[in-house]
Amino acid sequence: MIHSALKTRKDYEAALIRLEAIFDSKKGTDEGDELALLAQLIEDYESVNHPLD
Repeated sequence: MIHSALKTRKDYEAALIRLEAIFDSKKGTDEGDELALLAQLIEDYESVNHPLD
């Protein structure tokens, strides 16, 4: 389980793979909570490393 800031491209790619694996998780479950956290971490990483103009 990823639970800290994504610092490297490798971290980011691992988070994307995990996100895909648990994408259909139910809200309120452990995996649902992990999904929400991963989504936020990925969004944070992308906003710093791949900003939209």
